[in-house]
Amino acid sequence: MASAEVKVAFVSNHNGTSLTEVSLGSLLAPLCFLSRGLFLIVFHLGKGVLPFSWGTHLLLDFTALIMPLVLSCTALSDILHFVIMGIAVVDYFVLYLLYKNRKHSNQGSLYSTVDRFVHSRVESNLVPFVTVFRVLVNVKTAISILAVDFSVFPRRYAKTETYGTGVMDFGVGANVMANALVCPEARGKDIRGSKLSHVFKQLISVWPLVLLGFVRLASVKTSGYHEHVTEYGVHWNFFFTLAIVRVVASALLALFPLDASWLLALLLGGSYQVVLETTGLKSFLIYNNERTGFLQANREGIFSVVGYIVIYMAGVQVGSYLMKSRNLVRDWIRVIRNLLLTSFGLFFALYVCQRCIEPVSRRMANLPFCIWTVAQALFFLSCLSFADLLLLFSKAISNFSFVSSSWCPYQNKKTVADEKIRKNMDALCLVQSVNRNQLLYFLLANILTGLTNVLVDTLNSSDVLAVSVLLLYMFINSLVIFLMHINEITIKFW
Repeated sequence: MASAEVKVAFVSNHNGTSLTEVSLGSLLAPLCFLSRGLFLIVFHLGKGVLPFSWGTHLLLDFTALIMPLVLSCTALSDILHFVIMGIAVVDYFVLYLLYKNRKHSNQGSLYSTVDRFVHSRVESNLVPFVTVFRVLVNVKTAISILAVDFSVFPRRYAKTETYGTGVMDFGVGANVMANALVCPEARGKDIRGSKLSHVFKQLISVWPLVLLGFVRLASVKTSGYHEHVTEYGVHWNFFFTLAIVRVVASALLALFPLDASWLLALLLGGSYQVVLETTGLKSFLIYNNERTGFLQANREGIFSVVGYIVIYMAGVQVGSYLMKSRNLVRDWIRVIRNLLLTSFGLFFALYVCQRCIEPVSRRMANLPFCIWTVAQALFFLSCLSFADLLLLFSKAISNFSFVSSSWCPYQNKKTVADEKIRKNMDALCLVQSVNRNQLLYFLLANILTGLTNVLVDTLNSSDVLAVSVLLLYMFINSLVIFLMHINEITIKFW
C-alpha cells in the first residue's frame, strides 16, 4: 500500500484542464438523461409493460445515468468527444423515429407540430431539471472523490494546486450553487417571525454539517488518511464551508432584498478581489509556508468562504428566477435562452478577468473562480433543461408521460390509473432516490471512499481493476439510497 505522503503527492500540484473540456463534459449527463427517457418511451410504444421491477429500474438508471459518468472520467476520458457525438446521434435518430411514428401523424408538418408544442401547457409544480442538476452534481462528486485516487483518473481533472480549471474544482463550486438554487429564499418560502429568528433557525439547521465536519476531522486525524493541506487547511473541510456559507447568506438575505442577490454577489466578489490585489492577502494564502496558529493553518478554507458566499448569492438569484410559476412551453424556452445567454456573457467576463486580473483559483476562490463556477453551472443547467424540453416533446408526440424526473404535458383530466403509474415510476427512480437523501448520499460516498482506500492499493491498481472498483462503489451507493427510497425512508432530523 502506498504511504499517505505518496498519495498526497499524487493529488497535488496539478494545473487543471481547459474551459472547453470542462464544458464538453457538461453535455454528457443531459444526453444520458435524454437517452434514459427515450428508452422508456420506445419500450412503452413497443407494448412493453411499465413499471419494471425495482431491480430492473435500478439497473436501468445505473447503466444509463451513472456508468457513463464513471467511464467518462476514466477509461473513455481521452475519447469523450466521440462518446458524446455517438450518444447524440443515437438520441437524434430515436427522436426522428418517434416523430415519424407519432400518434397523430395526420396533423400537419413538422413546423405545425412544433408550433403546437411551443404553445402548449406544461405541468409546472416543480422544476425537474433543477432537481436533476442537484442530483448529478452530487453523483459526479461521489465519483470524483474516489476516482482521483486511481491513476486511471486523468490528473488534469483533479483539483488544481493554485491556479487552473479542474473538473473537481467546478464540482466544489457547483455543490454550493446546487444548495443555493433550492434554499428557502429562492423558493419564495414564507419566513415566519422576525428576520432575526429566521437567521437563528438557519444557524441551528446547519448543525449536521458542523457535526459531519468534526467527524471527518477526527476520522482523518486518527486514521492517518492522506490530507491535501493546501486544499482547505490543516483542520478545515468542506462541511465547515457549507455551514458558514448558509448562515452568512441567510443573514445577508435578511438584510437585503432577494432581487439584489446578484448585486451583492458582484459587490462582494469584486471587493474580495480588490483586497487580494491591493494587500498582502494573496501572498499570505499562496506563498506563506507556515502553519502555526489556527488562522495560518486553515487560511485557504477560511478566506475562500468569501468566494463561496458569492457563488451562493448568485445561485439564490438564479433559483428565484427559475422557481417562478410558468405553465407554457414557450415561457420555458425563454428561460433556457436566458440561461444560455447569461452563461455566455459570464464566460466573456471570465475571459476579460483572466486577461486583465488573474486566472481562476479555487484555492483562493477569487473573482474569476466565482464567475467561472456560475457560468459553467448555468451552461450545465441550460443543457439539462434543453434535454428535458426534448423529452417533453417526445412525451407529447408519443402520448406517454410517465418518465419520472422530467416535465409532463398538462392534462385536464387525470385518471386514477395514470396517477398510480406516475407515482410508481417516481418511486422507482434513482434520481428521486438520491434527491430524497442528498446529504446522506454524500456522507455514504465519503465513508466508502475512506474504506476503499484502506482495502485497495489505489495507486498501483490496473485500469481495469480501478474502473471495476469505481463501478462497484457507485452501485453500492445507488443500491443503499434506492432501497431507502422505495421504503420511503428519509433521513432528515434537523
